[in-house]
Amino acid sequence: MAKVLVLFSGSLASRVAATLAQRHPDVSSVQLLHFRSPFAAETEELRDLVREEWSGTVLRTQSLKREYRRFVESDAEAFSLRQACIQCRALLVARSVRYMERVGGDFLLTGERLGRHGLGREEMGWLADRCGVQGRILRPLCFRPGRGSADLETWTRLDGAGSPYAMDDEDLAGLAADLHLRSGNRMGSCGRCKLTVPGFGERVANLFAEEGFTLNGLRLLDFALYYKIEPGAKVVLAVLEEEKRELQNLFLPEDLRVYPSTPHGPMALVRANWEERTSAERARIIELAACITATHTSGGRFASVPIYYRLESDDETLLVNAKALGSADELLEIAGVQGMALLAEEPTPA
Repeated sequence: MAKVLVLFSGSLASRVAATLAQRHPDVSSVQLLHFRSPFAAETEELRDLVREEWSGTVLRTQSLKREYRRFVESDAEAFSLRQACIQCRALLVARSVRYMERVGGDFLLTGERLGRHGLGREEMGWLADRCGVQGRILRPLCFRPGRGSADLETWTRLDGAGSPYAMDDEDLAGLAADLHLRSGNRMGSCGRCKLTVPGFGERVANLFAEEGFTLNGLRLLDFALYYKIEPGAKVVLAVLEEEKRELQNLFLPEDLRVYPSTPHGPMALVRANWEERTSAERARIIELAACITATHTSGGRFASVPIYYRLESDDETLLVNAKALGSADELLEIAGVQGMALLAEEPTPA
């Protein structure tokens, strides 16, 4: 009888795969392993799900800490989601195998499907070889339903007889229904992993190219209005009240706070290597930040908007009159930083 460790994300695919293993006659026990990542939104839904569907089953969680840097290659010409998925999978499998050996598991089970996230037979074989567990990774969703019920190791064979197939979402939902699992997939990768959001990977690669970035800096990438106005200087704008509350928690003592005099207006966090700047360079960064803030404040195109600013570590508040422009693209062009904004959106009136 085999002990199986499940690489468990909470997605429908991982739930179906784990259920198939749990019901297999050659499996004596199933244990779930979940990884936390700065790129994955964490919710209480995972533990609620385990309590509902896996009562009495051991769930262990681990943090990837700084290992998440491997997901994105900062020196690549362009961000590749496929490559990021493969790097992520390689890290998760390697960490899972170490844990499996520690707890005396026989097999590692995943909910991988052929063709998803850049994983074909060659990539799956490479992952097993790299981690030294060829023949010990179970991938039941790479085979037609019912396959492996007589032989657990059938799920490890991606070549030879039995030709694996690429299970689509409709097949997956049908299999979930057969297993009496809710077919909702709210914890699927496209809803949970931020790297699947168009443009976010480019932001991350840009940040990783900087020296001394922190998790705080990584959290700033979640804001839609994120401008890198020049190397080492960025402006992050919060417009909605919920955004402002979130941004409020990310200010560091050396950050500049920028906001209009009007009530309920946007709030900007400006982060720059201030000590390395000349007085003229600091003044230009403040001017651009004020212009960006004014552009996202209701008042009309080319309106002169009073903008306040101060360092978080300083009690002195200063005022500058900034010109509001017609759009984010126009702002970037006139400000001379065209092409430096990441995922900049059209301004939203306050």
